[in-house]
Amino acid sequence: MERGSKVGVVGVGLLGSACVQRLIGSGFEVTACDVDPAKRAAAAQLGAKPAAMVAETAKTCATLVVAVFNTDQVEDVVLGEGGIAEATGGAGEPRTVICMSTCDPDHLAAVAARSEGRGVRLLEVPLSGTSRQVAQGDGVGLVGGDRAVMERAAPVLDAICPRRYYIGAVGNGSRAKLAVNLILGLNRAAMAEGLAFAARLGLDPVAFLEVAKGSAAYSQVMEVKGAMMARREFTQPLSRVDQSLKDFRLMLAQARAAGQALPFAALYAELLEDCMRQGEGEWDNAAIIEAMLRRRAL
Repeated sequence: MERGSKVGVVGVGLLGSACVQRLIGSGFEVTACDVDPAKRAAAAQLGAKPAAMVAETAKTCATLVVAVFNTDQVEDVVLGEGGIAEATGGAGEPRTVICMSTCDPDHLAAVAARSEGRGVRLLEVPLSGTSRQVAQGDGVGLVGGDRAVMERAAPVLDAICPRRYYIGAVGNGSRAKLAVNLILGLNRAAMAEGLAFAARLGLDPVAFLEVAKGSAAYSQVMEVKGAMMARREFTQPLSRVDQSLKDFRLMLAQARAAGQALPFAALYAELLEDCMRQGEGEWDNAAIIEAMLRRRAL
């Protein structure tokens, strides 16, 4: 695969748009597929060719990056009616599907197994990092799948996530991503609680954030989400509340199956549920501080 090759991106929300930017910046010819006309128009502004149908994209692009919301949507894109496998009919050049959504590991492994005989080679590469970090080339890929498929897809992966780790079979990338997101989410929760506490004590949260950054409590989350929390500005999201809640529900389900209690993750999910009830689902997930501020001591 060389510069100028055609790559399809299915799902051009926050993550998909960042992938489009990276691919175009690396010289690929990109088709951006989404059911939302506004998202297609935004991708066209970035230089991509817009497409409304997955089948249309799969017929012209041998490599497709999938960045949809959840595992059910991934399955539909790959194996559903009008999806990638149906569009190619198992004939001609196999399609390489790079799934960058955060998925249910077992469900995704089953989708990959069912895809093998239908002209689709599925590689999972969930990305650690916000959409802005991915657009800047700072996203970290967690790769699961056949090494040979990973090596063939290297030019696309180099464009989107120059830093990446091979984790093993399909499913392991998602397992690693969920564990990473657990740690990251709890970092956000700790910062939200600290800022809320400081504000209740009468400190200016914006000024206190600078103190926290210079202290032993420092974490990268303070740089990425701290200003949003301190200023309570969430309407231009880098990663959304509803997406984080989807991930934490997956974590808790996987933990139950493995017999591992996740008490902090369970509380974090409760806070996200509170944000959802307040209509904050499409806000940046830094809005967890709003749920924290709504809590009062008994």
